[in-house]
Formats: sequence, structure tokens, C-alpha cells
Amino acid sequence: MTHLDLPFIRSQFPAFAEPSLKGWGFFENAGGSYTCRQVIDILNSYYTRTKVQPYYNYPASQKAGQAMDASYTRLAAYLNVGEDEVQFGPSTTQNLYVLSHAFRELWDKGDEIIVSAQDHESNAGFWRRLEKTGIIIKEWSVDSDTGMLNPEDLDALLSQKTRLLAFPHCSNVVGHVNPVADIVARAKAAADVCVVVDGVAYAPHGLPDVGALGADIYLFSLYKTWGPHLGLMTIKKQIMDALPNQGHFFNAHLDRKKMMPAGPDHAQIAAAAGVAQYLDAVYDHHFPRPADAASPAAGPAEKGRQLKQLFQDHERDLLTTLLAWLKQRSDIRLIGPDDPELRAPTICLLPKDKSLDAVFAGLTAKKIMAGQGHFYGVRPLMGMHIPIETGVLRLSFLHYTTEDEISQLIGGLSSALG
Repeated sequence: MTHLDLPFIRSQFPAFAEPSLKGWGFFENAGGSYTCRQVIDILNSYYTRTKVQPYYNYPASQKAGQAMDASYTRLAAYLNVGEDEVQFGPSTTQNLYVLSHAFRELWDKGDEIIVSAQDHESNAGFWRRLEKTGIIIKEWSVDSDTGMLNPEDLDALLSQKTRLLAFPHCSNVVGHVNPVADIVARAKAAADVCVVVDGVAYAPHGLPDVGALGADIYLFSLYKTWGPHLGLMTIKKQIMDALPNQGHFFNAHLDRKKMMPAGPDHAQIAAAAGVAQYLDAVYDHHFPRPADAASPAAGPAEKGRQLKQLFQDHERDLLTTLLAWLKQRSDIRLIGPDDPELRAPTICLLPKDKSLDAVFAGLTAKKIMAGQGHFYGVRPLMGMHIPIETGVLRLSFLHYTTEDEISQLIGGLSSALG
């Protein structure tokens, strides 16, 4: 079995060589990951050599456009979707805002949307606002104890008037990984429904095979997958063709601009290709191809599947250690499942005997970078009767996290909890 080479992995991230960050354990990756050097290198090159309007016929402009094109091509291949199905926007939140306006033009008063109560507000609030325009909103509720969604509950919600189902691949506060492919199949067997999946909390743990999941629209944030501050969404071609143009009228025929009310950030789109370059480097290091190999080389989608398994195996080992320690504590509540096979390494906690502020301050004193608040996961916290004014303590890590950092975190929690 291939194991993750952590020294190699960490050598790809300049943050781990930054003196000001030395000794700090980074456990707020769910809010934004460190950036790989491939992305940083492209940004530096773009701003230095090609910071001009792209797609004109002089050399610098041509190179600028080619750099942007590479991101569409490279990331589409890793996500197992068509190049014309990839969209970039300023953020996942803004991408969803634009989508909600586009879809509303297609629907009639009385049409129905199902939104989960496990969603980040981005994939809930904009759909819910359409209720003011005559759309009927149905809520897929979470279990009040676990925060988990039960796919069987969908059967009572789906109808012939259901037009859209929105839910997360993984909640950024509950951590449970939903069976997306099964949910998509269940929904489509019952209704002519478009399925929108928020993958922001899942994609950092290995880019998903969107083609295999079957979701019509899949969204995530590149700044949480080691890249630039952009949102990426995939939209199936037949749906994109049907959606009304949200950009300038004269760009209606351009898929890349149809869902973009304002101009794109050229440099950041170009830098997104660095995410694919990073995955290439990790794959080549861990799965070297023999010079005399007779079989065809693995394509990007297959590389992505193998890398996701590699990343998640490492993360699960670390998660097992942390969850085992948490289970021994009677002074803290774990949000979501305690089985490392069922969740991502995004851990939210509620201390029972101390205030959140005190525990957070104790972690900071031990050089632990954590998060505190509701993280826009207001709906699931409300569903579990957790006050959003104080929220929860969030600890999240990725494949570049080490066993020593987990030990540092456990030590910091022990000290902070008393």
C-alpha cells in the first residue's frame, strides 16, 4: 500500500517554511487551506509577465489567455466533466446567488425547491429567498441530536412539482459525508429535478469525481483546495444551455461568461491550473510510472481518484486518533458522528464546563490555530438547538497535517479544557 510522503507534501507548501508560522498547528483549514507553490508560481508569473487584457493577438495577451484556458482544461479533466461544464466565479456564495436568479426565470409560481437544513447558508439562503416570488420551499431537516440527514426523508418531500434539490456533500459543522450518488439517484427516480451539491467542505479532502456522482451542479471553493480565492462550479451542458444569460447580453453565447455578471479575475483563473499541477506532482511522486510500462498512463480522473484515496487514508488515521481521545472526554460534546469512516476531519465541539472563549484562548496560547463561531452553518446549528450567538469550536485538518500536530492539538485541548 502506498503511504503519503508527508515531507514531500509539505515541501509543496511555502507556508511550512515560513518562519512566522513555525510551531503553529493549523487547524482552521475548513476556512481556507494553505496555498501550494504551483498556484503561487503561476500568480507571480502572470502578474509579472502577462498582466494584460487576454486573448488579443500580441504575445503577452495570447499567453495570458492560454494560461486561463489551461485551468478550464486541467480542472475539468480531474473532476471528470467536460471543459465546457466548468465555471469560475469570485466565490461559491456569489456563484449560487447568480444561479438562483438564473433558475427563477425558468420556473412558475408554485414550483418547489427542497433545501437541506444541513447546508452552509450559501446553498440555502438564496434558494429560500425565492419563496417571496411564489416558489414553494420544502426543508429536508436534520436529526436534532446528530445533525445528520436521512435520505429516506426525501421520499415525502419530492413531488412532480419539485424543480431543484440542494444539499451539501459534507457539512462544514457536522462533518458527516452524505452519500451523494445515492441521493441523486433517489431524487431523479422520483422527480424531474436538478440536483445542486455544495462540495466546499468535501473537496479539500480530494477533488471529487463529479461525473460519477451524477450531480447536475457541483460547487466548491478553490481557496480551500490549496488554490486561489475563487469559486468553481460545474454545470451539466444541457442545463447550462437552458439557463438564461446572467451576463452582458452580447456574451449570451459564451458558456464561460453566461453565469458571470462581471468580468473575471484573469490572474486567479490562470492560477487555478496550479491545483492540477500540484496533483500531478503528488501523483508522479507516489505512483511513478515504469519506463517500460505497456499499459496506458492513468488519466487525470483516475489520478484524482487514487490521490483522493491516498489523502483520505492519511486523514482518517489522524482522525481516528483524535476521535478516540475525544470519546474519553466527558466534558465536551462532539457534533456529528464519532466514526472516522463516516465523516471528514472537520470537527466541531462544545465544551460543557468551560466557555468557548476560554477554550479558544487556551488553544491560541498553545499555538493552535482554530475557529470559533457558526461558520455560516447557521441552519444545522439551529436544527441541533445550538445557540448561533456563541457557535462552536471548529478544528479541521487536511492531508498535509502531521501526527505531531495532532498530538499538539490534543495537548492544547487537554490544557484548555483543564
